[in-house]
Amino acid sequence: MIPALVLSAGFATRLRPLSLVRAKAALPVAGQPLIRRILTELRDADVTDAVVNLHHLPHTIAGAIGDGTDLGLRVRYSWEHPILGSAGGPRLALPLLGGATFLIANGDTLTDADIPTLVAAHRRSGALVTLAVTVNPDPQKYGGLVAGSDGAVTGFTTSGSGEKSWHFIGLQVVESKAFASLPIGTPCESVSSLYPSLIAAQPGSVRVHVSTAEFLDIGAPDDYFRTSMLLARREGCVTLRGLRARIDPTARIDESILWDDVDVGARATLRRCVVTDGTRVPSDTSWSGVSLRTAVGELAPGERQVGALAVAAL
Repeated sequence: MIPALVLSAGFATRLRPLSLVRAKAALPVAGQPLIRRILTELRDADVTDAVVNLHHLPHTIAGAIGDGTDLGLRVRYSWEHPILGSAGGPRLALPLLGGATFLIANGDTLTDADIPTLVAAHRRSGALVTLAVTVNPDPQKYGGLVAGSDGAVTGFTTSGSGEKSWHFIGLQVVESKAFASLPIGTPCESVSSLYPSLIAAQPGSVRVHVSTAEFLDIGAPDDYFRTSMLLARREGCVTLRGLRARIDPTARIDESILWDDVDVGARATLRRCVVTDGTRVPSDTSWSGVSLRTAVGELAPGERQVGALAVAAL
Protein backbone atom coordinates (compact mmCIF):
# COMPACT_ATOMS: atom_id res chain seq x y z
CA MET A 1 0.00 0.00 0.00
CA ILE A 2 1.09 3.58 -0.63
CA PRO A 3 2.32 5.81 2.24
CA ALA A 4 0.07 8.30 4.01
CA LEU A 5 0.33 11.86 5.28
CA VAL A 6 -1.91 12.90 8.18
CA LEU A 7 -2.58 16.65 8.26
CA SER A 8 -2.50 17.66 11.92
CA ALA A 9 -0.50 20.90 12.06
CA GLY A 10 -3.43 23.33 12.19
CA PHE A 11 -4.45 25.65 15.03
CA ALA A 12 -8.02 24.26 15.09
CA THR A 13 -9.50 27.67 15.85
CA ARG A 14 -13.08 26.38 15.52
CA LEU A 15 -12.34 23.84 18.24
CA ARG A 16 -11.22 26.41 20.80
CA PRO A 17 -11.03 26.41 23.76
CA LEU A 18 -10.35 22.64 23.66
CA SER A 19 -7.55 23.11 21.13
CA LEU A 20 -5.77 25.51 23.48
CA VAL A 21 -5.00 22.47 25.64
CA ARG A 22 -4.28 19.81 23.00
CA ALA A 23 -3.81 19.78 19.25
CA LYS A 24 -7.01 18.62 17.58
CA ALA A 25 -5.57 15.28 16.51
CA ALA A 26 -4.59 14.54 20.12
CA LEU A 27 -8.09 14.96 21.58
CA PRO A 28 -9.34 11.78 23.26
CA VAL A 29 -12.29 10.33 21.34
CA ALA A 30 -14.08 7.66 23.35
CA GLY A 31 -10.94 6.98 25.33
CA GLN A 32 -8.43 7.05 22.47
CA PRO A 33 -6.57 10.01 20.90
CA LEU A 34 -8.03 10.87 17.51
CA ILE A 35 -4.65 10.48 15.79
CA ARG A 36 -4.39 6.88 17.02
CA ARG A 37 -7.81 6.12 15.56
CA ILE A 38 -6.80 7.60 12.21
CA LEU A 39 -3.52 5.71 12.10
CA THR A 40 -5.28 2.47 13.06
CA GLU A 41 -7.66 2.88 10.12
CA LEU A 42 -4.68 3.41 7.83
CA ARG A 43 -2.88 0.37 9.22
CA ASP A 44 -5.98 -1.77 8.73
CA ALA A 45 -5.87 -0.72 5.06
CA ASP A 46 -2.29 -2.08 4.90
CA VAL A 47 -0.55 1.29 5.14
CA THR A 48 2.85 0.63 6.71
CA ASP A 49 4.42 4.11 6.51
CA ALA A 50 2.82 7.33 7.73
CA VAL A 51 4.00 10.91 8.08
CA VAL A 52 2.30 13.26 10.52
CA ASN A 53 2.81 16.99 10.09
CA LEU A 54 3.15 19.09 13.24
CA HIS A 55 3.04 22.71 14.32
CA HIS A 56 0.48 23.57 17.02
CA LEU A 57 1.10 21.86 20.40
CA PRO A 58 3.17 19.15 18.67
CA HIS A 59 4.10 17.33 21.88
CA THR A 60 0.46 16.37 22.47
CA ILE A 61 0.42 14.46 19.17
CA ALA A 62 3.92 13.00 19.21
CA GLY A 63 3.45 11.90 22.81
CA ALA A 64 0.33 9.95 21.84
CA ILE A 65 1.90 7.92 19.02
CA GLY A 66 5.70 8.00 19.24
CA ASP A 67 7.22 6.15 16.31
CA GLY A 68 4.06 4.11 15.72
CA THR A 69 5.58 0.78 16.75
CA ASP A 70 2.73 -0.16 19.08
CA LEU A 71 0.25 0.64 16.30
CA GLY A 72 1.99 -1.60 13.79
CA LEU A 73 3.30 1.00 11.35
CA ARG A 74 6.21 3.41 11.03
CA VAL A 75 5.47 7.04 11.89
CA ARG A 76 7.71 9.98 11.05
CA TYR A 77 7.12 13.69 11.48
CA SER A 78 7.19 16.71 9.21
CA TRP A 79 7.76 19.83 11.33
CA GLU A 80 6.29 23.07 10.02
CA HIS A 81 7.63 26.52 10.97
CA PRO A 82 5.55 28.47 10.00
CA ILE A 83 2.37 26.51 9.45
CA LEU A 84 2.10 25.75 5.74
CA GLY A 85 -1.50 24.81 5.02
CA SER A 86 -3.18 21.90 3.26
CA ALA A 87 -0.99 22.20 0.14
CA GLY A 88 2.22 23.67 1.55
CA GLY A 89 2.31 20.94 4.20
CA PRO A 90 2.30 18.07 1.70
CA ARG A 91 4.92 19.88 -0.39
CA LEU A 92 7.30 20.00 2.59
CA ALA A 93 6.66 16.35 3.42
CA LEU A 94 7.34 14.98 -0.10
CA PRO A 95 10.89 13.78 0.68
CA LEU A 96 9.58 11.73 3.61
CA LEU A 97 6.74 10.23 1.56
CA GLY A 98 9.01 8.86 -1.14
CA GLY A 99 6.86 7.42 -3.93
CA ALA A 100 4.86 9.24 -6.56
CA THR A 101 1.43 8.39 -5.11
CA PHE A 102 0.32 8.82 -1.49
CA LEU A 103 -2.72 9.21 0.71
CA ILE A 104 -3.62 12.38 2.58
CA ALA A 105 -5.86 12.01 5.63
CA ASN A 106 -7.27 14.96 7.54
CA GLY A 107 -6.36 14.88 11.21
CA ASP A 108 -9.77 16.16 12.32
CA THR A 109 -12.25 13.65 10.90
CA LEU A 110 -13.06 9.97 11.11
CA THR A 111 -14.37 7.94 8.20
CA ASP A 112 -14.71 4.27 7.32
CA ALA A 113 -14.10 4.90 3.61
CA ASP A 114 -12.70 1.92 1.69
CA ILE A 115 -9.12 3.01 1.14
CA PRO A 116 -8.06 0.27 -1.34
CA THR A 117 -11.12 1.07 -3.49
CA LEU A 118 -10.26 4.78 -3.40
CA VAL A 119 -6.67 4.08 -4.43
CA ALA A 120 -7.79 1.80 -7.26
CA ALA A 121 -10.23 4.44 -8.56
CA HIS A 122 -7.47 7.04 -8.50
CA ARG A 123 -5.11 4.87 -10.47
CA ARG A 124 -7.75 4.03 -13.09
CA SER A 125 -8.63 7.67 -13.67
CA GLY A 126 -5.12 9.00 -14.16
CA ALA A 127 -6.01 12.03 -12.02
CA LEU A 128 -3.53 14.04 -9.98
CA VAL A 129 -5.94 14.22 -7.05
CA THR A 130 -8.89 11.99 -6.10
CA LEU A 131 -11.03 13.06 -3.16
CA ALA A 132 -13.38 10.73 -1.29
CA VAL A 133 -16.81 12.38 -1.07
CA THR A 134 -20.38 11.78 -0.03
CA VAL A 135 -23.55 13.74 -0.71
CA ASN A 136 -23.21 17.01 1.22
CA PRO A 137 -25.28 16.40 4.39
CA ASP A 138 -25.61 20.07 5.30
CA PRO A 139 -24.66 22.71 2.68
CA GLN A 140 -25.42 25.43 5.23
CA LYS A 141 -22.61 24.09 7.43
CA TYR A 142 -20.17 22.57 4.93
CA GLY A 143 -18.66 23.88 1.74
CA GLY A 144 -18.37 21.33 -1.03
CA LEU A 145 -17.07 20.29 -4.42
CA VAL A 146 -18.91 20.71 -7.71
CA ALA A 147 -18.22 17.90 -10.20
CA GLY A 148 -19.51 16.75 -13.55
CA SER A 149 -21.10 13.38 -14.24
CA ASP A 150 -17.64 12.02 -15.06
CA GLY A 151 -16.36 12.90 -11.58
CA ALA A 152 -14.13 15.76 -12.70
CA VAL A 153 -14.17 18.63 -10.20
CA THR A 154 -15.15 21.93 -11.80
CA GLY A 155 -15.41 24.17 -8.75
CA PHE A 156 -15.99 24.60 -5.04
CA THR A 157 -18.86 25.95 -2.94
CA THR A 158 -18.76 27.75 0.37
CA SER A 159 -20.86 26.91 3.40
CA GLY A 160 -24.23 28.59 3.32
CA SER A 161 -24.41 28.77 -0.47
CA GLY A 162 -27.11 26.10 -0.72
CA GLU A 163 -25.64 24.96 -4.05
CA LYS A 164 -25.71 21.22 -4.66
CA SER A 165 -22.30 19.78 -3.99
CA TRP A 166 -20.26 16.81 -2.81
CA HIS A 167 -18.88 16.70 0.72
CA PHE A 168 -15.19 15.89 1.14
CA ILE A 169 -14.79 13.38 3.98
CA GLY A 170 -11.12 13.96 4.74
CA LEU A 171 -9.36 11.31 2.65
CA GLN A 172 -7.68 11.73 -0.74
CA VAL A 173 -5.13 10.07 -2.99
CA VAL A 174 -2.68 12.36 -4.72
CA GLU A 175 0.31 12.36 -7.02
CA SER A 176 3.42 14.08 -5.70
CA LYS A 177 3.76 16.07 -8.93
CA ALA A 178 0.54 17.89 -8.03
CA PHE A 179 2.52 19.66 -5.29
CA ALA A 180 5.98 19.72 -6.84
CA SER A 181 5.59 23.18 -8.42
CA LEU A 182 5.03 24.85 -5.04
CA PRO A 183 8.02 26.56 -3.41
CA ILE A 184 9.16 24.61 -0.36
CA GLY A 185 8.22 26.32 2.88
CA THR A 186 5.60 28.63 1.36
CA PRO A 187 2.10 28.50 2.90
CA CYS A 188 -0.56 27.37 0.43
CA GLU A 189 -4.07 25.95 0.69
CA SER A 190 -5.43 23.23 -1.59
CA VAL A 191 -9.03 24.31 -2.10
CA SER A 192 -8.46 28.06 -2.38
CA SER A 193 -5.27 27.99 -4.45
CA LEU A 194 -3.60 24.81 -5.66
CA TYR A 195 -6.56 22.71 -6.80
CA PRO A 196 -8.28 25.51 -8.75
CA SER A 197 -4.96 26.09 -10.52
CA LEU A 198 -4.68 22.40 -11.40
CA ILE A 199 -8.27 22.33 -12.67
CA ALA A 200 -7.69 25.40 -14.86
CA ALA A 201 -4.44 24.08 -16.30
CA GLN A 202 -5.56 20.48 -16.72
CA PRO A 203 -9.33 19.84 -16.59
CA GLY A 204 -10.08 16.45 -15.04
CA SER A 205 -6.89 16.39 -12.97
CA VAL A 206 -8.90 16.74 -9.74
CA ARG A 207 -11.69 14.21 -9.34
CA VAL A 208 -14.19 12.91 -6.79
CA HIS A 209 -14.74 9.32 -5.74
CA VAL A 210 -18.32 9.00 -4.49
CA SER A 211 -18.70 6.89 -1.38
CA THR A 212 -21.39 5.95 1.13
CA ALA A 213 -18.83 5.98 3.94
CA GLU A 214 -19.58 7.38 7.38
CA PHE A 215 -18.18 10.81 8.21
CA LEU A 216 -17.69 11.86 11.82
CA ASP A 217 -16.71 15.47 12.43
CA ILE A 218 -14.47 16.76 15.25
CA GLY A 219 -14.41 20.33 13.94
CA ALA A 220 -16.04 22.21 16.82
CA PRO A 221 -16.56 21.44 20.53
CA ASP A 222 -20.15 20.28 20.04
CA ASP A 223 -19.07 18.06 17.11
CA TYR A 224 -16.31 16.60 19.27
CA PHE A 225 -18.73 15.88 22.12
CA ARG A 226 -21.33 14.21 19.87
CA THR A 227 -18.76 12.07 18.05
CA SER A 228 -17.13 10.96 21.30
CA MET A 229 -20.46 9.96 22.81
CA LEU A 230 -21.57 8.17 19.65
CA LEU A 231 -18.40 6.07 19.52
CA ALA A 232 -18.50 5.42 23.26
CA ARG A 233 -21.99 3.95 22.95
CA ARG A 234 -21.09 2.02 19.80
CA GLU A 235 -17.90 0.58 21.27
CA GLY A 236 -19.27 -0.09 24.73
CA CYS A 237 -16.90 2.37 26.41
CA VAL A 238 -17.96 2.26 30.06
CA THR A 239 -16.05 5.33 31.20
CA LEU A 240 -14.77 8.45 29.47
CA ARG A 241 -12.10 9.23 32.00
CA GLY A 242 -8.46 9.83 31.18
CA LEU A 243 -5.32 8.79 32.98
CA ARG A 244 -4.81 9.60 36.66
CA ALA A 245 -8.32 10.97 37.16
CA ARG A 246 -9.10 11.66 40.82
CA ILE A 247 -12.82 11.67 41.48
CA ASP A 248 -14.30 12.06 44.92
CA PRO A 249 -16.78 9.25 45.63
CA THR A 250 -19.50 11.81 46.38
CA ALA A 251 -19.14 13.52 42.98
CA ARG A 252 -21.74 12.86 40.27
CA ILE A 253 -20.65 12.53 36.67
CA ASP A 254 -23.17 12.05 33.88
CA GLU A 255 -22.30 11.80 30.15
CA SER A 256 -19.09 13.77 30.57
CA ILE A 257 -15.59 13.48 29.13
CA LEU A 258 -12.64 13.78 31.48
CA TRP A 259 -9.14 14.13 30.05
CA ASP A 260 -5.91 13.31 31.91
CA ASP A 261 -5.04 14.40 35.47
CA VAL A 262 -8.53 15.74 36.21
CA ASP A 263 -9.49 16.22 39.86
CA VAL A 264 -13.22 16.31 40.72
CA GLY A 265 -13.99 17.53 44.23
CA ALA A 266 -16.54 16.35 46.74
CA ARG A 267 -20.21 16.69 45.78
CA ALA A 268 -19.33 18.26 42.42
CA THR A 269 -21.74 17.54 39.57
CA LEU A 270 -20.84 17.28 35.87
CA ARG A 271 -23.48 16.70 33.20
CA ARG A 272 -22.58 16.62 29.51
CA CYS A 273 -19.28 18.38 30.12
CA VAL A 274 -15.72 18.19 28.77
CA VAL A 275 -13.02 18.64 31.41
CA THR A 276 -9.54 19.16 29.97
CA ASP A 277 -6.10 18.06 31.16
CA GLY A 278 -5.08 19.02 34.68
CA THR A 279 -8.33 20.77 35.57
CA ARG A 280 -9.60 20.76 39.15
CA VAL A 281 -13.39 20.87 39.50
CA PRO A 282 -14.09 22.49 42.87
CA SER A 283 -16.18 20.78 45.51
CA ASP A 284 -19.87 21.67 45.77
CA THR A 285 -20.09 23.07 42.22
CA SER A 286 -22.45 22.03 39.44
CA TRP A 287 -21.76 22.26 35.70
CA SER A 288 -23.87 21.36 32.67
CA GLY A 289 -23.14 21.53 28.93
CA VAL A 290 -19.79 23.28 29.23
CA SER A 291 -16.07 22.78 28.73
CA LEU A 292 -13.81 23.39 31.70
CA ARG A 293 -10.10 24.14 31.63
CA THR A 294 -7.62 25.76 33.94
CA ALA A 295 -7.68 29.49 33.26
CA VAL A 296 -4.18 30.10 31.87
CA GLY A 297 -3.42 32.97 29.50
CA GLU A 298 -6.11 34.77 27.55
CA LEU A 299 -9.64 33.49 27.39
CA ALA A 300 -10.93 32.15 24.08
CA PRO A 301 -13.98 33.82 22.49
CA GLY A 302 -17.06 32.66 24.37
CA GLU A 303 -15.16 31.70 27.52
CA ARG A 304 -15.68 33.26 30.91
CA GLN A 305 -13.53 32.93 33.99
CA VAL A 306 -15.06 31.47 37.12
CA GLY A 307 -12.50 31.32 39.89
CA ALA A 308 -9.56 29.29 38.55
CA LEU A 309 -11.62 27.86 35.68
CA ALA A 310 -12.19 28.98 32.10
CA VAL A 311 -15.74 27.96 31.15
CA ALA A 312 -17.41 27.85 27.73
CA ALA A 313 -20.68 26.45 26.44
CA LEU A 314 -20.36 23.33 24.29
